Amino acid sequence: MEWLVISLYGITLLIICLFSMGQFNLSRHYLRAGKLKEDVEAILTEFPHVTVQLPVYNEQYVVERLIDSVCQLRYPKDKLEIQVLDDSDDETLDIVKEKVNFYLAEGLDIKHVQRAERTGFKAGALQYGLEQAKGDYLAIFDADFVPSPDFLLKTLPKFKPEKTGMVQTRWSYLNRDFGWLTKIQAFWLDAHFTVEQKGREQAGSFLNFNGTGGIWRKACIEDAGGWQHDTLTEDLDLSYRAQLRGWKFVYREEIKSPAELPVVLPAIKSQQYRWNKGAAETARKTLGKVLRSNIAFEHKARAVFHLLNSSVFLLILIAAMLSIPMLYIKAYNPDLALIFDLESIFVIGFFAMGFFYWVSAKATHPVYPFKYFITNFPMFLAFSMGMALHNSIAVIEGYLGIRTPFIRTPKFNVQAKGDNWKGNKYLTQVFTPITLFEGLLAIYFMYGIISGFKLEDYGLMLFHLMMALGFSYIFILSIRPFRYA
Repeated sequence: MEWLVISLYGITLLIICLFSMGQFNLSRHYLRAGKLKEDVEAILTEFPHVTVQLPVYNEQYVVERLIDSVCQLRYPKDKLEIQVLDDSDDETLDIVKEKVNFYLAEGLDIKHVQRAERTGFKAGALQYGLEQAKGDYLAIFDADFVPSPDFLLKTLPKFKPEKTGMVQTRWSYLNRDFGWLTKIQAFWLDAHFTVEQKGREQAGSFLNFNGTGGIWRKACIEDAGGWQHDTLTEDLDLSYRAQLRGWKFVYREEIKSPAELPVVLPAIKSQQYRWNKGAAETARKTLGKVLRSNIAFEHKARAVFHLLNSSVFLLILIAAMLSIPMLYIKAYNPDLALIFDLESIFVIGFFAMGFFYWVSAKATHPVYPFKYFITNFPMFLAFSMGMALHNSIAVIEGYLGIRTPFIRTPKFNVQAKGDNWKGNKYLTQVFTPITLFEGLLAIYFMYGIISGFKLEDYGLMLFHLMMALGFSYIFILSIRPFRYA
């Protein structure tokens, strides 16, 4: 049993380390991209027909803001079509209808598109709209986005050469400083939208459409087989199908698409569940095709790490659970000291990951980057560790093919401190067995801290402290989800 624990612990640490080194590799490519000469800003001289798609479902707090912002896009009216793909069954329907009628009277080509059945959820709505769309290009915005008026003028010139299928822009945040939860999310997402996406583009590897804030060539979507709803991340799924067909994607870090971040834990959990389970489902569906493709080995390797990235939560949870038994195995087997010393090499992975987020911090906060990094990185680590159980369950369900309903992320229309989100009817307080286990894991890792003192082995003390704080934080916010902290 001891050797089983040691072996499993070592394997999980090794794989985590490999994932971290993959992030380090992307950091190097990102830094290299920063040294290259930026493209001269192209000016749009021809105006192709564009359809803007707004998939919404019960978004009464934000849908008006979304439609207003899209209707302010600077683009010839005779070349712009707006589809509000509305699957709502509440007051949102009336809000959308009133807004659409108002802008129709203003001369805009805007349609209130409703389906008889909500088949396929967001992917189904996008496919339904695609089949009716006039545009040769399709821009997509979720309900919590507020696109800039010049979005189309900045993104359309990037569709060169002809095989360019999609242009993704960087998310920015309307409520980054609302509280700790929004700061943690922004810190993590910034790394994805700087180092990860730009690093993959610079390396010539696959990158992904992020579900919103991007624009597609219609021919690319159709060639790749259209929107499919057999995964919860239809955006990642379509991205890989399109790139495996030879389409090229462009990422523009300098073009920002403002969005609102969830401000309470239940909303974050529903979003994280969908992202992580969907990524596992997409890996299950697509990984074999990637491995059998004729792309270069280095691009295959990055694609494998990309598709399996959500598995890191499961690996962290396994390693963390085994780390406390490892303390006792080490204490009672001094003859195995060399093995434990070798496993400490995997701390390199931690520094690689730290470098990844440091590069992001410098890119997004060039003024006092160290202060920003040292303030947010520990909180991000603790929060991520605290989410490990919740996200691991999502990943396992994705790999096992367990089908569950599409769970939307509640939106709030909250931007500044003092904005009131209480009373949001889309929020529900549910105490689940997972919440109970999160509380038990907080106690378990407190026991790990006590064990470190007892055995006079302090090597994992900081790790166990982060795990205990993370699970405690998640547990407290889960049982009191409507008290923001």
